[in-house]
Amino acid sequence: MRIFFFLYLLVVPTLLFSQEKKAPKDNLDMNTKYSSITDTLKKKKALIAKIEQYQKYTLEHDTTYADTSLTLKSSYRQNYLRKDNFGLLPFANIGQTYNTLQYSLTDFSPYPEIGFKAKHFNFLEANQIQYYSVATPLTELFFNTTINKGQNVDSFITLNTSKNLNFSIAYRGLRSEGNYINQLVSSGNLRMTTSYFTTDKRYILNAHFTSQDISNEENGGITTPEDFESGDPDFKNRQRLQVYLTDAKSFLKGRRLFFDHAFRVNPTEGNNNLYVTHQFNYESKFFEYNQPTVISTVDGAAVDRFGESYVTSGINDQTRFEKLYNKAGVAYENSLLGKFNFFIDDYRSNYKYNRIVFKEDGSMIPDNLYLQINNVGGQYEYQKNKWNGRFLYTRSITNQSLSDLDAKLRYNLNDKIQFDFRYRNINKLPNNNYNLYQSSYIEYNWSNNFKNEKINLISANIYTPWLNAEVQYTVLKDHLYFEDVSTDAQITAKTQIINPAQYGNAINYLSVKANKEFKFGSFGLDNTLLYQKVDQSDLILNLPDFVTRNTLYYSSYFFKKALFMQTGLTFNYFTEYYGNDYNPVIGELFVQQDKKIGNYANFDYFINFRIRQTRFYFKAEHFNAAFSGNNYYSAPNNPYRDFTIRFGLVWNFFQ
Repeated sequence: MRIFFFLYLLVVPTLLFSQEKKAPKDNLDMNTKYSSITDTLKKKKALIAKIEQYQKYTLEHDTTYADTSLTLKSSYRQNYLRKDNFGLLPFANIGQTYNTLQYSLTDFSPYPEIGFKAKHFNFLEANQIQYYSVATPLTELFFNTTINKGQNVDSFITLNTSKNLNFSIAYRGLRSEGNYINQLVSSGNLRMTTSYFTTDKRYILNAHFTSQDISNEENGGITTPEDFESGDPDFKNRQRLQVYLTDAKSFLKGRRLFFDHAFRVNPTEGNNNLYVTHQFNYESKFFEYNQPTVISTVDGAAVDRFGESYVTSGINDQTRFEKLYNKAGVAYENSLLGKFNFFIDDYRSNYKYNRIVFKEDGSMIPDNLYLQINNVGGQYEYQKNKWNGRFLYTRSITNQSLSDLDAKLRYNLNDKIQFDFRYRNINKLPNNNYNLYQSSYIEYNWSNNFKNEKINLISANIYTPWLNAEVQYTVLKDHLYFEDVSTDAQITAKTQIINPAQYGNAINYLSVKANKEFKFGSFGLDNTLLYQKVDQSDLILNLPDFVTRNTLYYSSYFFKKALFMQTGLTFNYFTEYYGNDYNPVIGELFVQQDKKIGNYANFDYFINFRIRQTRFYFKAEHFNAAFSGNNYYSAPNNPYRDFTIRFGLVWNFFQ
């Protein structure tokens, strides 16, 4: 399979670039204005497109440009999530969940979602989709090897059929076998976007469609950590380590149709403009936990891993969720005062099962949770000289108590120094799986009416050529989490019962993160350090005190600057703490206070090089695992990754 993939990467682009370029038929053809930046044909009248003409942006108008450079930051993004995952601790196989080492990475929404948060790390939400505007068609091919059999690919193409209309389509696919029993991962993320505006920009539209699915074989972790930690050569083959589940699977899929558009009432743009705005979001999600064999076998003994069940085999728990969101508003824009937007929205969701459950104590577990919420709100945007601000406030006008105050302010001292400030106050409804869940496992059925979570946070960031620093202080009240409620007898029998809970006391969280890169000629040393402090009466929000990543590297040009290379060593470390554990039945991480993880070194050696618009990445990942102690875990009973050699590339075409 990999051989055919590489042949595709090598042969198809060659055929594309070897084709003869035909002369444009009329003045509307974009090639009369731009030529590809990789075009070797000399055209006296053609203009070469600049990299600034290949833009990508979000709904909040954060704009960046296509980047074909090879930097240390780009190598940090060469992973499954395609972003710098500092502060996230991956599990053994690519495509599994992550333990969150840096809590300030957590994103909050005041609206209730389906839940199953451990399955959503690679699920692209509406605010994560990017839109494009390009001078000529832009293609990107991403490839990375995985653990044992499989591959991780991401193909993307975008083009402007005219200056006003852009289309893009992308597909990310993953298949990774993993080293342990029953650990295969398969996922796919299809994204299609379009952007349009009239010539006078009186009407503007951004829309996208996504179809995503994530399938995980779930083994429930290893049953005998002492075998893993022993260093016995017989267990170097991880397939010999016994796991709790040998045929269980989880599956998350979702589809979304989204568009955001605005129409200017006044025909011509002036110092005062009036807009009518509308946003639409329809999304459906489906989560399934499937376990054909209910009884686990541990050291030859039968174990009810998740307690008693209503069925003796073929567990197939299914959760469905639909959401419809509409927001309509009126915006007034003044060149001096800024932009004022007043809106009303309508949120409707249906979280449902196909049955009603009656428990032995006579209580009833309903089959659905339907919500309808209406909010009114306003947003103010200001951009003048060196200041840029966005201030949002929404509040519900229906029975549910919900509010969100989000204030962002940015000051650009100059092109190299920037200050960001943010304050947020959220009154958040619980995710649906906290209030309602059904399963074939008897102890995994509940119906609750939890209070809203209250979240207050304030943060300040500074970006300079000498130091990048971030400080965040957060206060959590009525914090929701999952906990292990197994009795002593159940723990002895290796049974794990997880239920939702709400913490009545306040949790105070402080994080300080700093990044500094030192350069000495062709050598560089990049350092990122995170310090966290949690003040709480009980061990609920558990995090390491320190997390660090340090990279020492060498970079230089070779072959008359035809090749640029970087090579170096990366050190990752976090202090010991009670890391959250993972439960596959509910697709969530839960709080535990029995086993600490961390306090182990993780070294990666890498060689990266770039030839024109192609970047190649070679990494010996966690190579010190071959000679260090086997004390590395991502969660209790879930070891971190072993030493592996991986290869990847990113290839851009500007046509």
